[in-house]
Formats: sequence, C-alpha cells, structure tokens
Amino acid sequence: MNFIEVCSGCGGLSTGLIKASLKPLHISDVDSDCVETLKKNHKDHPVIKQDMKNLSLENFKNKVGLLTGGVPCQAFSMAGERKGLEDPRGQLIVEFNRLINECEPKIFMVENVKGLLSHNGGQTLRDIIKLFENNGKYIVQYKVLNAHDYEVPQKRERIFIVGTKVGLKGVFKFPQPSPIKKVLKDVLIDVPPSIGAKYNQKKKEVLDLVPQGGCWVNLPENIKIEYMGEKSLEAGGGKRGIARRLSMNEPCLTLTTSPQQKQTERCHPLETRPFNVREYARIQSFPDSYEFHGSMNSQYKQIGNAVPVNLATAMGIEVVRFLRKS
Repeated sequence: MNFIEVCSGCGGLSTGLIKASLKPLHISDVDSDCVETLKKNHKDHPVIKQDMKNLSLENFKNKVGLLTGGVPCQAFSMAGERKGLEDPRGQLIVEFNRLINECEPKIFMVENVKGLLSHNGGQTLRDIIKLFENNGKYIVQYKVLNAHDYEVPQKRERIFIVGTKVGLKGVFKFPQPSPIKKVLKDVLIDVPPSIGAKYNQKKKEVLDLVPQGGCWVNLPENIKIEYMGEKSLEAGGGKRGIARRLSMNEPCLTLTTSPQQKQTERCHPLETRPFNVREYARIQSFPDSYEFHGSMNSQYKQIGNAVPVNLATAMGIEVVRFLRKS
C-alpha cells in the first residue's frame, strides 16, 4: 500500500493518495517552490528536489504498489503549438516509462490534460499506450474524469492513464461519480484571509457591471466595444471566459495558473476581484491547513496546476482496492 510520485507539483495528488491510506516512498519535483510546499505539508514523508530524468528506481524493483506522476502536460495542451512527443517536455513520458521498467510497480497512473485525446488525431495517445504496455507486461486503460463528479466545486476535465501489471488478480476500476455536486457557495464561506491579485480601477469598473454568472455579453454596447475591441467582436465565437463573473450556485470554471487572464477571467461571484490564493485552494479542495511556498504568482500557478485533492482521493481509494485484491 505504498506509492512513488514524480512531477509532484505542489501535492494535490499525493495529499489525496495519503488520505486514501497509501504511504509515500518517494515524492519529488524539479520546481523549488513546489518542493518547499511539499516539505511544509508532507513533513513525515520523503520529499526531494530532483529531475525525473536523473532519477533511478532500480532499488525499488518489485517493492512499489503505485508509481504515479503529473507528467508535464504543456506538450499536449490545447493551447500552443501542440508538438506532443516532439516537444522535449513530451519526452518526459518516455522517462516515466523508464521508471516503470526500473521498479515494475503493480499499478501506475499518469494524469494529463484532456487535449491529449485529440492530439495528432489521437495518435499521440495511442503511441503512449503502446509504450506503456511494454510488450505485454501491462494492461493500459484511460478515462477522462471531471473533478466536479468527485466533490470538487469546479468543472475540470483531466485524462487518467492507468496501467496494471499482467498476471495480478485485481482489476482496476475508475471511481464512480459521487452524488454530491458541490458549487461555489459550498466552499466560499469563512475562507481564511490571504494574499490575492487585484484588478486595476478601469477593469474593476467594467466587471462591476457584470452580474453573477455573466460575462462580456452583459455589458452595455459602448463598453463592450471598448473592452473587447471591434475586431474581436466581429470575429465571432463564444469567448464566454472574457469579463466572466462566476455564480455561487454553479461550480467554478477550470482554474488556470493566473486568476485574471483576459480570456479566462475568474471574477468572484459577490465581490469585484479575482479569487485570492486561499479561495483557489478551497476550489481545488485543499484543506485550509495546507501551506503554499513562494510568491503570490507562484502560489496561484502551483494551485492552478494541481490535481484536486478530492479527485485524487477518489482515485487513491480505487488504487487501494486494486492492491488489496492483487
């Protein structure tokens, strides 16, 4: 009932796995702020700063229940050039597979962006699955999960790729959705004070005009043209993330690494400001006791990139069930 995690980020996945009764043997990341955050919150567990490319797990061979990691997803994101495995960051998938072969875990798990499904017409995902099968040593399956189905007040879809060692008795099953569907009013109550980004006066005056659940379409025509620009308006498309004020009665849109990008605005439902750091953490289902290290921008980035803790816990519970039967 143990796990090794690489590319750990700030600890959303590991926190959920520990909550599901799995014991960490090794937790690492290459980012200094993430490592300090991990050390603050996983004081009784082995946390180190290390590049996955320089890590060897040969000493853990046949001693690992779960090998996991949020292998960097920029190469497969829907934004950018989407070079996939041609991108140097995409090659980290190959490094992760090397670690699979070094320690031969009973089960492994990789979390990535939903865009991986469609990248290169689905060929990139097929290539990764073939790689992870390791000539018949592992059975590999995948599924897109929405965090909102697992008691997270946020619409956040991610793909989970899971491989199980051939010959084991257990069969891994992805977690069933919870009947509890949290919305923002369930978590934006008595949030501890924290640092947070602020709007300039001009932007605040614009967003003051947007109602809960609204966006740029709710602005007066003259302000709409000034804020959006005529070319942007003429281009068509939804663009509903622009000047977006969220609703207390709905889940949050996917949190990004910054709370106030113009295309992905996340304005507080009741106040004209971006979510602060502790609100970001609540929406990602981190406990209030969880501490984040680094600058304000770094903390937003860490939380925005994290696996929501409650989703990680749901996956961890299913991993435990698999390991017990294996």
